[in-house]
Amino acid sequence: MQTDTRVEPPEAAGERETLTGFLDYFRATVHLKAAGLSDADGAKQLLPSLTTVSGLVQHLTDVERFWFQGRMDGQPGVRTRWSEEDPDGEFRVSESDSLAGLLADYDAACRRSRDVLARYDLEDRCRGGNGGQSVRWVLVHMIEETGRHCGHLDILRELLDGSTGD
Repeated sequence: MQTDTRVEPPEAAGERETLTGFLDYFRATVHLKAAGLSDADGAKQLLPSLTTVSGLVQHLTDVERFWFQGRMDGQPGVRTRWSEEDPDGEFRVSESDSLAGLLADYDAACRRSRDVLARYDLEDRCRGGNGGQSVRWVLVHMIEETGRHCGHLDILRELLDGSTGD
Protein backbone atom coordinates (compact mmCIF):
# COMPACT_ATOMS: atom_id res chain seq x y z
CA MET A 1 0.00 0.00 0.00
CA GLN A 2 0.98 3.64 -0.40
CA THR A 3 2.50 5.76 2.34
CA ASP A 4 -0.04 6.71 4.98
CA THR A 5 -0.67 10.45 4.72
CA ARG A 6 -3.94 10.55 6.65
CA VAL A 7 -4.42 13.38 9.13
CA GLU A 8 -5.28 12.07 12.59
CA PRO A 9 -8.48 13.42 14.15
CA PRO A 10 -7.81 16.17 16.70
CA GLU A 11 -7.30 15.01 20.26
CA ALA A 12 -8.49 18.22 21.86
CA ALA A 13 -11.08 20.13 19.86
CA GLY A 14 -14.71 21.11 19.89
CA GLU A 15 -17.45 18.68 18.99
CA ARG A 16 -17.79 19.69 15.34
CA GLU A 17 -14.04 19.55 14.70
CA THR A 18 -13.81 16.17 16.42
CA LEU A 19 -16.68 14.69 14.42
CA THR A 20 -15.50 16.05 11.07
CA GLY A 21 -11.92 15.03 11.92
CA PHE A 22 -12.95 11.41 12.41
CA LEU A 23 -15.09 11.38 9.27
CA ASP A 24 -12.28 12.85 7.17
CA TYR A 25 -9.85 10.32 8.67
CA PHE A 26 -12.11 7.45 7.55
CA ARG A 27 -12.61 9.05 4.13
CA ALA A 28 -8.82 9.11 3.71
CA THR A 29 -8.70 5.48 4.87
CA VAL A 30 -10.93 4.53 1.93
CA HIS A 31 -8.24 5.90 -0.38
CA LEU A 32 -5.43 4.23 1.54
CA LYS A 33 -7.09 0.82 1.31
CA ALA A 34 -7.80 1.18 -2.43
CA ALA A 35 -4.46 2.73 -3.41
CA GLY A 36 -2.43 0.82 -5.96
CA LEU A 37 -5.08 -1.75 -6.81
CA SER A 38 -5.81 -2.47 -10.45
CA ASP A 39 -9.30 -1.99 -11.83
CA ALA A 40 -9.63 -5.78 -12.03
CA ASP A 41 -8.65 -6.21 -8.37
CA GLY A 42 -11.03 -3.42 -7.36
CA ALA A 43 -13.89 -5.30 -9.03
CA LYS A 44 -12.79 -8.77 -7.91
CA GLN A 45 -15.52 -10.56 -5.99
CA LEU A 46 -13.93 -12.44 -3.08
CA LEU A 47 -17.10 -13.05 -1.09
CA PRO A 48 -20.48 -14.61 -1.89
CA SER A 49 -22.01 -11.11 -1.71
CA LEU A 50 -21.43 -8.28 -4.19
CA THR A 51 -18.92 -6.70 -1.79
CA THR A 52 -15.81 -5.52 -3.66
CA VAL A 53 -13.40 -2.65 -3.18
CA SER A 54 -14.92 -0.78 -6.13
CA GLY A 55 -18.44 -1.58 -4.96
CA LEU A 56 -17.72 -0.22 -1.49
CA VAL A 57 -16.31 2.98 -2.99
CA GLN A 58 -19.47 3.38 -5.11
CA HIS A 59 -21.66 2.65 -2.09
CA LEU A 60 -19.86 5.24 0.05
CA THR A 61 -20.17 7.79 -2.77
CA ASP A 62 -23.92 7.23 -2.93
CA VAL A 63 -24.21 7.38 0.87
CA GLU A 64 -22.35 10.73 0.95
CA ARG A 65 -24.74 12.16 -1.64
CA PHE A 66 -27.86 10.70 -0.04
CA TRP A 67 -27.18 11.89 3.51
CA PHE A 68 -25.60 15.28 2.90
CA GLN A 69 -27.26 16.51 -0.29
CA GLY A 70 -30.55 14.65 -0.11
CA ARG A 71 -31.32 14.29 3.57
CA MET A 72 -29.41 17.13 5.25
CA ASP A 73 -29.85 19.75 2.52
CA GLY A 74 -33.17 18.50 1.13
CA GLN A 75 -32.00 18.61 -2.49
CA PRO A 76 -34.42 16.81 -4.82
CA GLY A 77 -33.35 14.14 -7.29
CA VAL A 78 -30.04 13.19 -5.68
CA ARG A 79 -28.55 10.39 -7.78
CA THR A 80 -27.89 7.01 -6.18
CA ARG A 81 -27.23 3.68 -7.84
CA TRP A 82 -29.65 1.78 -5.59
CA SER A 83 -33.37 1.64 -6.24
CA GLU A 84 -36.43 -0.36 -5.25
CA GLU A 85 -35.84 -2.51 -8.33
CA ASP A 86 -32.13 -2.95 -7.54
CA PRO A 87 -31.44 -2.33 -3.84
CA ASP A 88 -27.79 -3.43 -4.29
CA GLY A 89 -27.20 -1.35 -7.43
CA GLU A 90 -24.34 0.65 -5.94
CA PHE A 91 -22.36 -2.53 -5.36
CA ARG A 92 -22.59 -3.65 -9.00
CA VAL A 93 -19.30 -3.10 -10.80
CA SER A 94 -17.48 -4.72 -13.65
CA GLU A 95 -13.83 -5.17 -14.49
CA SER A 96 -14.23 -2.29 -16.95
CA ASP A 97 -14.98 0.21 -14.14
CA SER A 98 -12.04 2.44 -13.33
CA LEU A 99 -11.15 2.38 -9.65
CA ALA A 100 -9.40 5.73 -10.09
CA GLY A 101 -12.59 7.17 -11.58
CA LEU A 102 -14.69 5.78 -8.73
CA LEU A 103 -12.30 7.29 -6.18
CA ALA A 104 -12.42 10.66 -7.97
CA ASP A 105 -16.23 10.52 -7.85
CA TYR A 106 -16.02 9.70 -4.13
CA ASP A 107 -13.71 12.70 -3.58
CA ALA A 108 -16.16 14.97 -5.40
CA ALA A 109 -19.05 13.70 -3.28
CA CYS A 110 -17.03 14.24 -0.08
CA ARG A 111 -16.12 17.81 -1.12
CA ARG A 112 -19.79 18.50 -1.80
CA SER A 113 -20.70 17.01 1.58
CA ARG A 114 -18.25 19.36 3.31
CA ASP A 115 -19.78 22.33 1.44
CA VAL A 116 -23.29 21.32 2.51
CA LEU A 117 -22.25 20.72 6.11
CA ALA A 118 -20.60 24.16 6.33
CA ARG A 119 -24.05 25.78 6.03
CA TYR A 120 -25.51 24.02 9.08
CA ASP A 121 -25.10 23.87 12.84
CA LEU A 122 -25.01 20.48 14.56
CA GLU A 123 -28.40 21.10 16.19
CA ASP A 124 -30.13 21.92 12.88
CA ARG A 125 -32.73 19.47 11.59
CA CYS A 126 -32.34 17.88 8.21
CA ARG A 127 -34.41 19.43 5.44
CA GLY A 128 -35.02 16.17 3.57
CA GLY A 129 -36.85 13.02 4.58
CA ASN A 130 -39.09 13.49 7.58
CA GLY A 131 -36.79 16.12 9.09
CA GLY A 132 -36.31 14.00 12.18
CA GLN A 133 -32.54 13.66 12.11
CA SER A 134 -30.21 16.40 13.25
CA VAL A 135 -27.02 17.35 11.45
CA ARG A 136 -25.14 15.86 14.43
CA TRP A 137 -26.96 12.54 13.91
CA VAL A 138 -25.97 12.49 10.22
CA LEU A 139 -22.32 13.12 11.09
CA VAL A 140 -22.26 10.34 13.68
CA HIS A 141 -24.05 8.00 11.26
CA MET A 142 -21.53 8.78 8.51
CA ILE A 143 -18.62 8.09 10.86
CA GLU A 144 -20.17 4.73 11.69
CA GLU A 145 -20.99 3.91 8.06
CA THR A 146 -17.62 4.93 6.65
CA GLY A 147 -15.65 3.36 9.50
CA ARG A 148 -17.52 0.06 9.18
CA HIS A 149 -16.82 -0.11 5.47
CA CYS A 150 -13.15 0.76 6.05
CA GLY A 151 -13.02 -2.49 8.03
CA HIS A 152 -14.47 -4.33 5.03
CA LEU A 153 -11.91 -2.66 2.77
CA ASP A 154 -9.14 -3.70 5.14
CA ILE A 155 -10.18 -7.37 4.93
CA LEU A 156 -10.65 -7.26 1.14
CA ARG A 157 -7.23 -5.67 0.69
CA GLU A 158 -5.60 -8.37 2.77
CA LEU A 159 -7.35 -11.06 0.74
CA LEU A 160 -6.28 -9.42 -2.52
CA ASP A 161 -2.59 -8.87 -1.89
CA GLY A 162 -1.77 -9.53 1.75
CA SER A 163 -1.50 -5.82 2.68
CA THR A 164 -2.41 -5.10 6.26
CA GLY A 165 -2.35 -2.04 8.47
CA ASP A 166 -4.50 0.65 10.02
